[in-house]
Amino acid sequence: MISIDEKGYYGKFGGAYIPELLHPCVEELRLNYEKIMTQPDFQEEFHHLLRDYVGRPTPLYFAKRYSEHFKANIYFKREDLCHTGAHKVNNTIGQILVAQRLNKKRIIAETGAGQHGVATATVCALMGIECIVYMGEKDIERQAPNVKRMKMLGAEVRPAMSGSRTLKDATNEAIRDWINNPSDTHYIIGSVVGPHPYPEMVARFQSVISEEMKKQLLEKTGKANPDAIIACVGGGSNAAGAFYHYLNDEDVRLIAVEAAGLGVHSGETAATSAIGTEGVIHGSRTLLMQTQDGQIVEPYSISAGLDYPGIGPLHAHLISSGRAEAISITDKEALDAAFFLSRTEGIIPALESAHAFAAMNHLDYNEGDTIVINLSGRGDKDLAAYTQALD
Repeated sequence: MISIDEKGYYGKFGGAYIPELLHPCVEELRLNYEKIMTQPDFQEEFHHLLRDYVGRPTPLYFAKRYSEHFKANIYFKREDLCHTGAHKVNNTIGQILVAQRLNKKRIIAETGAGQHGVATATVCALMGIECIVYMGEKDIERQAPNVKRMKMLGAEVRPAMSGSRTLKDATNEAIRDWINNPSDTHYIIGSVVGPHPYPEMVARFQSVISEEMKKQLLEKTGKANPDAIIACVGGGSNAAGAFYHYLNDEDVRLIAVEAAGLGVHSGETAATSAIGTEGVIHGSRTLLMQTQDGQIVEPYSISAGLDYPGIGPLHAHLISSGRAEAISITDKEALDAAFFLSRTEGIIPALESAHAFAAMNHLDYNEGDTIVINLSGRGDKDLAAYTQALD
């Protein structure tokens, strides 16, 4: 049985490794989030916004030409059709409602690809709450369209200038902000990372993906369970949502796809499960890329959303225990998969999602298997990278 224990661990991964100054903030959230989430008025407002604002349920699309090519029955869970263009908004809707019930007046967030930043700025605009988004200077440059969207929505975008100037560093800056503003601020973490209760809370908000998937598959195929589910993993929120209601269904293969960058052993990679070891990052024990003396190794990926040196503790447990299979995809493979999908099905995916699609070329499966690929985001934000690849 895969579940989280009372101390916030999935097996040996998880917990809350935090500075003393953050303890009151995290403890307030831990003691209250579950009670808040189970209240009828919360559930009513959450599902109302998912339906009428986000546009759920998202379609489960049978990809005919794609299926013919791979000789399998392949469905796409269309999270790219959510308002804001990715799955991230499922979580920000949930967390903004929690923050309101905790009387928080100020929201901070970190973002890599910008989709979580846009989703946070969106719900803050919706609720009239101050929003500050931390983003690595490098990511600000390569994800410029999302930066403009955040600013148009009224958010302040603060650059992280240290380290690799990417997602890890943006998270560090957000945590520093939270330490300095503990009483009135809620930190909307965008993935299944961070101290307990964040990994489980985010996974539960994202679990609407697999909840819908089960119903839609049953309606379309007569079976609620596919043979395999494929999702990309940086921190891993879209994968956690796609896997959640199948965690204990051993007949369903869970395929976690990481970014290999220029190659797993190239020194320019974000393939944590392949080369990572146990350690603590951003408040939880998990797998992360680090040197022998515990210094974090800077990650690299063409995809800003997968450019993270660790993975969420749920995924660390799933992969380490053998419940999930990990596949590492290079930049080139992701780009090739994006162009193939675009020209086969008329769908331009986010670079993050493109990694999941590239896994089909590595996956060992039986002809006729039913496979769901979580299409976590649309590719508008990555057109500059795609255009460069075309030249």
